[in-house]
Amino acid sequence: MKNYQQAVNHSLLALIISGIMIGGCGQAPKDAHQQPQTDANVSDLAPSTHPHALPVSHTTLKPQHAEMILSAQEQAQQSIKDQIQSNRAKTMAAVMPMHSENRHLSSAPINNDKFATLVQNGNMVVSETPVSTFSIDVDTGNYSTMRRMINQGLLPAKDSVRIEELINYFSYDYPAPTDAEVPFNVTTELAPSPYNLNTQLLRIGIKGFEVAANQRGASNLVFLLDVSGSMSSNDKLPLLKQALLMLSQQLSAQDKVSIVVYAGASGVVLDGVAGNDVTAINHALSQLNAQGGTNGSQGIQLAYQLVQKHFIKQGTNRVILATDGDFNLGMTDHQQLVDYVATRSKTGIGLSTLGFGLGNYNDHLLEQLSNKANGQYAYIDTLHEARKVLVDQLSATLLTIAHDVKVQIEFNPAVVSEYRLIGYENRLLNRSDFNNDAVDAGEIGAGHTVTALYELRYSDSHNTLVDPLRYRASTTTDNKARAVSDEVAFLKLRYKAIGGHASQLLTFPITKTQQIKHLQHASDDLRFAAAVAGFGQLLNHNHYVHDVDYAKLIALAESAMGQDRYGYRHEFVQLLKTAHVLSEQSRLAVNQAYPN
Repeated sequence: MKNYQQAVNHSLLALIISGIMIGGCGQAPKDAHQQPQTDANVSDLAPSTHPHALPVSHTTLKPQHAEMILSAQEQAQQSIKDQIQSNRAKTMAAVMPMHSENRHLSSAPINNDKFATLVQNGNMVVSETPVSTFSIDVDTGNYSTMRRMINQGLLPAKDSVRIEELINYFSYDYPAPTDAEVPFNVTTELAPSPYNLNTQLLRIGIKGFEVAANQRGASNLVFLLDVSGSMSSNDKLPLLKQALLMLSQQLSAQDKVSIVVYAGASGVVLDGVAGNDVTAINHALSQLNAQGGTNGSQGIQLAYQLVQKHFIKQGTNRVILATDGDFNLGMTDHQQLVDYVATRSKTGIGLSTLGFGLGNYNDHLLEQLSNKANGQYAYIDTLHEARKVLVDQLSATLLTIAHDVKVQIEFNPAVVSEYRLIGYENRLLNRSDFNNDAVDAGEIGAGHTVTALYELRYSDSHNTLVDPLRYRASTTTDNKARAVSDEVAFLKLRYKAIGGHASQLLTFPITKTQQIKHLQHASDDLRFAAAVAGFGQLLNHNHYVHDVDYAKLIALAESAMGQDRYGYRHEFVQLLKTAHVLSEQSRLAVNQAYPN
């Protein structure tokens, strides 16, 4: 208390002295010249010599000022209290390892970044809820944001990690489809789970057919670029320019490229040039300069107008939104934006989102926009990631091979007592949604791999979490389950072919004969996906994993590297090791600050 009072007195004295000094300086004349504040989307926007280049509109912003005046003593006391609370919060917010007694603690959000908090999937009892239904997800943005945070010495906040995006960031060696009539192939694998004793891990793998670059078809792309003032740092607009130049080098004369920019106002920089007109694209990008606010809603409307203007029948028509954060001017109703892009997707125009930077980043909005607009969401934190998304996986990024892909699995109560879907929390569907073609679901691109994992407890397991019901009566359903007791589950998928309106059904029984007795004998793909999913569960402080830690996951991942053509799996192991160190540092810091 004595130290606290001394700090108050010192701060009070400093404020009084500062006030005397400021008062002696006098006030500026009321008519003193004030520099006007304007927004610009490009540097001076000198007229382009290219016939498709158009000027960009400007607007003047009027900043609003608010001022709160406190007494010197109140201000000093509040400052000290705020600092004490801030230090305590930062310490308490550190992420704990899963076996810590303080597992309810989590890291604080980064600045004003917005990441949705997920409700973890629970352990389901097969006798009560035998069917699980969800939409596929091929987004990868959450993995990249997680990677950037860890490389900056931070751990993601509890329940902010979308585990399916971590798993699906990586490609897996699943067999490609052999039937030209079916756009993807489905495989399953069953092995012991590394997360809990006496449990099994079911892996569902989907592989889309590959499309060569010269068979990709024409693309009509409108790049909607955020050039607001916050995009000035090197990891934002400069990186975005480099990424789009890389992409433009993959396009051909049959493709169309337009550029719309938005800040305090929106405008067209490039209007439907040929995809291989690298000179025009490079010239347009070189003019871009980051200034002003962020009125993204008007830009989206303008971008869709350009897509419609250059619409290519039987081709890819897509808006690609690149931004660092939230829309903070103009139409700020996010649900209205989501509804707008969802409506336009029904006309054959998709929207994909590329995120840049941190600090005012709205991960949740960018994911929702792409989800509702039949697009994909990626986060670009390095030039390598730009190459991955916009060069190496361009066919998967641009070319959709199946719409509204849904997964439904029914577990056999004679074999499985409990199950848990790992990830896909915001992709869950009602059981009746599976057969309802009006219900939207995810898309799969050419060459994409999609992976889903279930942790199962067999009926004869001694490690079930739920006691059996005392009064449960035997039914004809139970008898039928015993009749097919060699089946663990029955897997069903629905999808709509490109241009189709009625979904098609695929079915696959999963039997005990697929069971692998030892995890080390499972495929590299299953073991690596299990390590990635385990990492996501540790970061989320998942309540349902009890037999896993960082050391175990590192060993599991290192044993399942496979070919790793681009080095992404090796990079993941390094992330695991760094996160392990950060977690230990957090644990020690909290123990030292609060030894009791």
